[in-house]
Amino acid sequence: MSALADRPADPVVGLSPAHESAALHVTGAAMYTDDLAAQTAGVLTAWPVQSAEAHARVKIDVSPAYEVAGVVRVLTAADVPGLNDAGIKHDEPLFPDEAMYTGHALVWVLGETAEAARLGAEAVRVSYEPLPSCITVVEAIAAGSYQGIARTVARGDASTAMTESAHVFEGVCEVGGQEHFYLETQASLALLDSEGQYFVQSSTQHPSETQEIVAHVLGVPSSRVTVQSLRMGGAFGGKEMQPHGLAAVAALGAKLTGRPVRLRLNRTQDITMTGKRHPFHITWRAGFSDDGLIQALEATLTADGGWSLDLSEPVLGRALCHVDNAYWIPNVRVHGRIAKTNKTSQTAFRGFGGPQGMFLIEDVLGRVAPVLGIDPAELRRRNFYRPGQRTPYGQLVKDAERLPSIWAQLLDESRFERRRSEVAGFNAAHADAKRGIAITPVKFGISFNFSAFNQAGALVHVYKDGSVLINHGGTEMGQGLHTKMLQVAATALGLRLEQVRLAPTRTDKVPNTSATAASSSADLNGGAVKHACEQIRDRMAAVAGRLLGVDERDVRFAGGSVTALGSEAEPLTFAEVAEAAYLQRVQLWAAGFYRTEGLHWNPDRMQGSPFKYFAYGAAVTEVEVDGFTGATRVRRVDIVHDVGDSLSPMLDLGQIEGGYVQGVGWLTLEELRWDESDGPHRGRLLTQSASTYKLPSFSEMPEEFHVRLFANAREDGAVYGSKAVGEPPLMLAFSAREAIRAAVGAFGPAGRSVELGSPATPEAVFWAVESARETTTAASADTVDDERAPRLVPAAATET
Repeated sequence: MSALADRPADPVVGLSPAHESAALHVTGAAMYTDDLAAQTAGVLTAWPVQSAEAHARVKIDVSPAYEVAGVVRVLTAADVPGLNDAGIKHDEPLFPDEAMYTGHALVWVLGETAEAARLGAEAVRVSYEPLPSCITVVEAIAAGSYQGIARTVARGDASTAMTESAHVFEGVCEVGGQEHFYLETQASLALLDSEGQYFVQSSTQHPSETQEIVAHVLGVPSSRVTVQSLRMGGAFGGKEMQPHGLAAVAALGAKLTGRPVRLRLNRTQDITMTGKRHPFHITWRAGFSDDGLIQALEATLTADGGWSLDLSEPVLGRALCHVDNAYWIPNVRVHGRIAKTNKTSQTAFRGFGGPQGMFLIEDVLGRVAPVLGIDPAELRRRNFYRPGQRTPYGQLVKDAERLPSIWAQLLDESRFERRRSEVAGFNAAHADAKRGIAITPVKFGISFNFSAFNQAGALVHVYKDGSVLINHGGTEMGQGLHTKMLQVAATALGLRLEQVRLAPTRTDKVPNTSATAASSSADLNGGAVKHACEQIRDRMAAVAGRLLGVDERDVRFAGGSVTALGSEAEPLTFAEVAEAAYLQRVQLWAAGFYRTEGLHWNPDRMQGSPFKYFAYGAAVTEVEVDGFTGATRVRRVDIVHDVGDSLSPMLDLGQIEGGYVQGVGWLTLEELRWDESDGPHRGRLLTQSASTYKLPSFSEMPEEFHVRLFANAREDGAVYGSKAVGEPPLMLAFSAREAIRAAVGAFGPAGRSVELGSPATPEAVFWAVESARETTTAASADTVDDERAPRLVPAAATET
């Protein structure tokens, strides 16, 4: 394989073509999993019977369902020929005898129509024996309800450094979860063919794991199950683990009835049944020097895992690896644990724990800066990593010099100082509306924390007519991965983009693939596609060299033509060389493989180098807060973000914009609420639809939105010098939260720490404004009344 990052002359990567399915998307012609079901003859529909209790033993009588016209079968635990479990930790019974949360699917009804299945599910009789439940993470902490393995990241002597610090603060913060709210809900379609093979269409980010779970539920080898992911209408991590059991239900139905079975959750079912971003409860203590340098950090992060483990352990691990964000913290001891609650099993979400980890340090800096009397932007800058420094888990911070470069560029291009003066002038002239402006950085590690997942495969076919078909292990959820893979293949083979076609992701074409997650899919699959293409190109070069009368090393592929250096021979078309290669019995297909080099990680010690590189960025956000309602208006956003040498700049800009807006939604709008009372609806999700769960919309978009890619940023260790872009931009939204904090602070005297709820909804902002207004004199940190605000701790009190 040629150098991974090297680009030939006139590459297709680096251009900005339209998304490969853009025309299908905008015309409504794009097919999704349930669209395929609508075209399938004789298909049955599966409908869940959901628990009405948060925690209870259940007894189920399915016989009344069979009295409903159109009901064909009720699937129960007795029907499972293999393993009755939908998870990889064997703690998620597919058909449970103990309901673990309100909305838990207990059995599934198959009907000739969706209406018949729904009515059949309503007829099923369920009796409950209620059991004690934990709904909030605070309740779980009090009850000692935990699951999984607790982890600790440590460096230096945080306790001693805390005692020796000039300023010590402590506090508690809670950060909420987030609903994925993908446009296409969870969907599967399963068919059993005449040879006893199962073909499952699934809206899944992880076809290989869906295949594995379906196989073990059915009690068959994986080779008898093929899973295809055509495309997804959004996912954001919510389709990494959650589709597996649903696909298994559809496949089990197909096995027992011999008919195709579709399963598509409606919106209410999807929200009440599937996992979300993990809420975190965090207690912390931080020490600072007189000049604002962080001396020590101690914290306990408690993730709300819900009723089962799912991906909570790796999510917690990534959170622990990102508590430093972009800052050097010489002495650290951060402990992480997973609470077990009677709620949906929380799962992967864009950022995968990284945002929750970063939330801690950004919240600490935002809260203590006014008390230290240091401008928040300057406090952050002073604590940046410098070249040669390592993270608390021992990894060298490669390219640390990019942080101050991005920071300086953004301050200049956003006219930060001038606008801050303008904000101050506005605030002085307005008593009931205040503006705030803030800048925050991002340093995000790229690779799966579990080293084995950092591999990918591809299968590339060149046909006699010169056309090319690509198969790879990544899935398309609208993010543009397939478009980038087409660009990689066209570049490697020296073709025009329209000469390359991409096939849907299938487990019988590329096996044992990793999830499309961790922002690593372009890196991994791009490396595999490039490897496959280069094998074919090198074989074709030998054929072309003979045709052109030159050494194969002098053959060049570009723009669909094949030429020779120093030769006056007429160029050949790629198709002519392909035809000649076939006639000479030269192999015109290849399997490509890529594994990320240089990774090592000890999860027990939480030490090593789990990431291939770090993606950097920074954002400036300016907001205006209404003092009467707490409503926030995002006036302007400026971003400079490092994507290496972009494979597809337009796609990357879209990912940065979308990630930022989704991050603003998590931090300021999207509030999940459960019934925490002891009444009959305890544990019920109260925000079950778009009418009660607030999503970012056009009205929340910044009035001005400026995004620039950091220049001259080639990443030598990645395909064609690019960097990941999916997840890191979400955390640029911390600048919005910090701008709101600055605006709220302007309602009161200087020098007072501002406590913000998370999400900082209009209600939360309103009460923060009221608290600021009630303060008539500058409050020193040791006289702040709010017990959640950071307190200045006497040195003697820092002993743990």
